[in-house]
Amino acid sequence: MCSCGETRPRVRCVLPFVADPGQLHTLRRVVRDQLKTWGASVLADEAQLAVTELATNVTKHVGRGVPATLLMESRGDGLRIEMHDTSHAMPTLKYAGCGDECGRGLHLLASVAAAWGTTMTATGKAVWCEFPLGQAGRQCLRTYRASTVLGAYRTLPGAPTGPDQSRRPAAEECATVLIADLLHWLAAHGADLDAVLDRAQTHYEAEAA
Repeated sequence: MCSCGETRPRVRCVLPFVADPGQLHTLRRVVRDQLKTWGASVLADEAQLAVTELATNVTKHVGRGVPATLLMESRGDGLRIEMHDTSHAMPTLKYAGCGDECGRGLHLLASVAAAWGTTMTATGKAVWCEFPLGQAGRQCLRTYRASTVLGAYRTLPGAPTGPDQSRRPAAEECATVLIADLLHWLAAHGADLDAVLDRAQTHYEAEAA
């Protein structure tokens, strides 16, 4: 059961579970329902994705069937998620190549969260991430994710580079090439490029409004 405190502005939800792929649906549902209760449904997609990655990492790297705990805390101006497990081995952010099956979870977590990190606990460790609440925070999260992706993209072979990458014209060129690469990827996977671009524009206009 999910036990939630009632003291504002900080409210907690603590959910012990057993690490297993079959638990992911339950965890996502708990996240969605709890954020709805807190009036923070705007962060449901990002939070569900983060919890999925964190729980999957526990199963892969600590072990299937080990005890773990999901902790969510609403802090008034933000949301904090912690995933506790029984291992003292700290995860590290490493480069994941195109053919690598492992190493992508933390990159994905870093791209969707405003901040993340790890901490030792009495029984193991916790991996945490934070999200800002409210429309202003959501817009900040969008730009933060874009900056993170562009920063990583510039380190790849063939990406635009140069000493003036922080300047707007160079940054726009890098973003343009990244978008073109994404379109190539989508086309290679059989996507309708016009439909994808229309959906992206629709999302942007809806959120900007």
